[in-house]
Order: sequence, then structure tokens, then C-alpha cells
Amino acid sequence: MRLARGAATAALALTTVVATAAPALAAPPSNDTHAGQTVVGPVPFMQSLDTTEATTDANDAELNAQCGAPATDASVWYQVTAGADGGMIVDVSESSFSAGAIVATGSPGIWTVVACGPGAVSWSTVAGETYTILVFDDQLDGGGNGGVLNITIDVAPPAPTIDVTVNPVGEFHPRTGSATVSGTVTCTGEVDFAFVDVELRQAVGRVSTVAGLGSFDVICDGATHPWSLEVFPSNGKFAGGKAVSVTFALACGAFECGTDYEERIVRLRGHR
Repeated sequence: MRLARGAATAALALTTVVATAAPALAAPPSNDTHAGQTVVGPVPFMQSLDTTEATTDANDAELNAQCGAPATDASVWYQVTAGADGGMIVDVSESSFSAGAIVATGSPGIWTVVACGPGAVSWSTVAGETYTILVFDDQLDGGGNGGVLNITIDVAPPAPTIDVTVNPVGEFHPRTGSATVSGTVTCTGEVDFAFVDVELRQAVGRVSTVAGLGSFDVICDGATHPWSLEVFPSNGKFAGGKAVSVTFALACGAFECGTDYEERIVRLRGHR
């Protein structure tokens, strides 16, 4: 009886050891390799994915040879086909780790990288063209291996638009030698920054030129705003008569910029 009870106790202990000695291991995500890439349907596409068990392989290295990211750890793959000419973006900046992306056409052995970088990447698209996206831990935060990937793939927003005009008459200031030019500016779209640069040049005699530069920031709200800028010369003084204004306007969103340019004759009159 004691032998039977002892044997039963030993068997129970063995069963307990077997049952607890081998915890389940997490598996890599299904799109860990190119062969298992996630095919993206209609955009916008958004996904949160645990990439802590994702790996890196020779396909990653082949793509990165055309990009030069510090690392391609914990990589996962996506594929998207452009619905129209224009642009698309892949944004992984909200991930729990430092993430980057490479966008390419082709397939293993014949890749052509069209865009790459950390955080968010945009690229020009051709309708019907298929693009492969490799997303990875670039280790810019000092370590790997991945984490919670938050990815968005969408059509890129249009570039901001900016339009600047310059009035044909300006003023010069005899005491300071500066000149004031004016006009209007209209800026539309979501921008990170927008500004206007003005260069003013005036011939003095046959060989000399007085020149000065100035700039100002632009409010991008879709309305037309008047502007006025006092330009101080880097040499000499502005005076009455004809001058040439060269005006460049720039408005940049997250992925693209809009520009405008105007060159015209401005007649400078004395300040009243």
C-alpha cells in the first residue's frame, strides 16, 4: 500500500513538472517575412501590432542596402497598390519604439527603393503600381527588439498652395536708406511653416547696385492678407526711381511644399 501511494505521489509530481516546465513561446507576427506580407486593401489602413518577436533576414538587408538605416530589427512587411496617381504616406511615428520604413517596387533580387526614413515616409505614386513596405525597429532609441507598432498607410494630403503679389509702387526712406514694398499673400492648406522672402535691387549709375533682403512668416488660413516689408540695404541707400523686386514664397506641409515666385519692377517714391 505504501509503495503504491509513493508511486502515485511521484507520478503526480512528474506530471506537475512536465506541465509547468515548458511555458508557451510567443510567435512572430504573420507578416514577419516577405512571403507573409500583409496586403493592404482600401486606405486609410491602420493597425497596432506586437513586433517583439519579429525577426530580420536577408531580404531586409537587401532593401536596406539602398536606404542605409542603422538597423532593420523586428521587421514586418506590407503591400499596397496605388489607386491613383499622386502620393501616399506610411506613418509609424506613434509606435512604442523608434520605427522606420522602406518603400520599394519590385521583388527580392530586383528591388527599387522609392522612399525610406524614420517616423513617416511619403512617396509619389502611379495608379495601379504595387509598393512593398518594410517597417522595422531602427534602434535610434538605443535598443531593439520592436514593441507595439502603430502604422497608418494613407493617401498623402495635397501640398499647400501659396500665392504672392507685389504692388508696383513702394517707398524709400532717405534717412535710413531702406525701402518698403508691399502686396498680398494667400496660403491654403495644412502647413508646418510658410514664409515670403523679398530681394530688392536698384541700379545706381552704370556699375553699382544697391541690394537688400527681407522676409516674413505667413498665416495659412485660405484668406488673402496684405503685407508690407521694410527692406534694409546691405550696401548704400535706396532712392527714388525704379527697383527690381524678386519675391519667393514657400509653404510646406508634413510631406510636400507649395511655392510661388514673382519678379517685377517697383517704382520707389519718397516716404510721406
